[in-house]
Amino acid sequence: MAGYRIGVDIGGTFTDIVLIDPDGMLFSKKILSTPDDYSRAIEEGTVALLRETGVCASDIEEFAHGTTVATNTIIERKGVKVGLLTTKGFRDVLELGRFRSPHLYDINFRKPEPLVERRFRFEVDERIDGQGRVLKPLDTHELDVIADRLRAAEVEAVAICFLNSYVNSTHEFDAQRYLQTRLPDISVSASVQLLPQIQEFERTSTTVINAYIRPVVEQYLISLSNRMRRIGIKVPIMIMHSSGGVMRADMAGANPVYIIESGPAAGVVGAHRLGSHLGLGDLMVLDMGGTTAKASLIQDGRFTIMPESEVGDGNVGHRLVQGGGYAIQVPTIDIAEVGAGGGSIAEVDSSGGFKVGPRSAGAAPGPVCYGLGGEKPTVTDANVILGYFNPKALISGGLTLDKNRAQDSIDLLSKRIGQERVDTAYGIHQIANANMIRALKGVSSERGSDPSKFTLVAIGGNGGAHATGLAEQMDIKRIVVPPVSGLFSALGLLFAEVEHQVVAGLYRELNVISPEDFNIALEPMIAEAKLLLSEEGFDKNDSQEIEIFADLKYVGQTWTLGVKFPAFPADDTTCYELAASFGNLHEQNYGYRSDKERLQCVAVKVIGRGRSETSRMPEHIFRGQEKISQASERPAFFGNGLGWRDTKVLPRIELPKDPIEGPLIVEEYDTTTVVRPGWRAFRDNWNNIVIDRD
Repeated sequence: MAGYRIGVDIGGTFTDIVLIDPDGMLFSKKILSTPDDYSRAIEEGTVALLRETGVCASDIEEFAHGTTVATNTIIERKGVKVGLLTTKGFRDVLELGRFRSPHLYDINFRKPEPLVERRFRFEVDERIDGQGRVLKPLDTHELDVIADRLRAAEVEAVAICFLNSYVNSTHEFDAQRYLQTRLPDISVSASVQLLPQIQEFERTSTTVINAYIRPVVEQYLISLSNRMRRIGIKVPIMIMHSSGGVMRADMAGANPVYIIESGPAAGVVGAHRLGSHLGLGDLMVLDMGGTTAKASLIQDGRFTIMPESEVGDGNVGHRLVQGGGYAIQVPTIDIAEVGAGGGSIAEVDSSGGFKVGPRSAGAAPGPVCYGLGGEKPTVTDANVILGYFNPKALISGGLTLDKNRAQDSIDLLSKRIGQERVDTAYGIHQIANANMIRALKGVSSERGSDPSKFTLVAIGGNGGAHATGLAEQMDIKRIVVPPVSGLFSALGLLFAEVEHQVVAGLYRELNVISPEDFNIALEPMIAEAKLLLSEEGFDKNDSQEIEIFADLKYVGQTWTLGVKFPAFPADDTTCYELAASFGNLHEQNYGYRSDKERLQCVAVKVIGRGRSETSRMPEHIFRGQEKISQASERPAFFGNGLGWRDTKVLPRIELPKDPIEGPLIVEEYDTTTVVRPGWRAFRDNWNNIVIDRD
């Protein structure tokens, strides 16, 4: 039987693989990640899953992947040696940057070191003015000298970012072609290919990051492609990018800055498709894995796309606190991320304070109860002691647990803080919840949205275990735990559509832009987006969807918001409608609007999506060959005032359609859902666990 699709998501602790057939029958595999070479775990897990299901590799028609390789390369500073070519006088733009600090009164804060050493930043004596006129031409003899110095320094990648290239790209493209001829073994990234718009620092930072990670990501994707071909999977590998679509691996490898939030984006896309399919209304998505927890909002049927984000600072709770990472200006789903996962380590810091995360035990050595060498207690160890997790095994027995080791590690911590074992374990659970609430508030109440009006969608291997506790503190009344929630990001990859974005700078006040100006700028961009879709196999008009956005801001404001174009071609009403939409969007995001202020257009963007002939999302999802645990009962601890309770444990398939009262634990292959006392749970027609309270 053909028509099988595979989705693979790499996390810091587990690698999740799902296999789904056209009827919605799903098979899955969850194995420990292999940080030394993430593609190895994918190959081993895929081979095991195909063997268990009897599916032939030649029957796989789609392979979608969400990866953290790009992010990890930056966080761990494991990119390549990069050289930067910039306009004379702008050598230090990376260090000057923007003065932002994530902690206003922290006198010890230091901005992250630039990814390009100063001795590898080369000034080019060329100049283009703000209108695109060439004031000083590019000198190829100067490029010869720079090329020789790059080669002598054994630089592995080059970034090019010239002043005002977004209005005239001639010099950048000429320099790129020249260096690629002189240095054929070195990858060259030009800013006009990635980010042809104003803001010199952000454009330079984005281009440098792309160059810094490009050889690493390209090598990883080549290795993964070779591994898949070796086991018989011949289809192109599709990579999730940060704004929620997928693209071919070769395109992702050349522009890896677009896939930095590849993994987290997939979970949001999956929740968005699920909410649209079932009419769930506004959603707050919590994705709690082994290393981090992510939060995002889906409101009015859309998730928010941010034009700028930061990478490399895992301690920041939301996008309004910046300065601790590296700026990237590419479209990214608005996701708040904190270091709170199942593997987050609990410890006493130098001041005697008790904290959980952001340090994580990861996949190696992992939590203490895994018995793989971990020595410091984690959130998972605490959840085992509290009775939330099966004290014998996880993932249907595939990962055995040593409860005694977990108890010993918690006891050592308990002695340091003067608490009993169970109180320490519950404290770890609660502190992890407090960390996650930072992320949930960062996308809701701190953005002017009332959390109680949203349904909480809990995904990730640990999301269900913490969902009711978080919902109580956020005054949320309803929780949805979707099928295969522990592997939901891998499943969400298969709901995404092929997507390409084309960007062009258009830096003018909105009131002086004519409809003809918009149309002249947009026509070639739309043609390029359609060409890219045709190359992906979407060559029919009804298989291509085009969306147009204008990045707008108030004059004098720093940041922009992407406003959807009312229609194309533009006419006399276009500017008026864009202004009205911007005001509504600004009020939604920041709580106010000013209809008297002039508006500034910064850039226009065309998004092309490929529409499949069949639905990306099946009507129903069922597990195939699922190992069903037996219903049982065990004591679980729910905090002061509730204490230990005898708690029924059952598999998802035995959860009835009519609500039953908590406490209750639903155990399945990829996740455990804990229903606290005072909540009730049932299973709906799409196999979701729905948890609510009066």
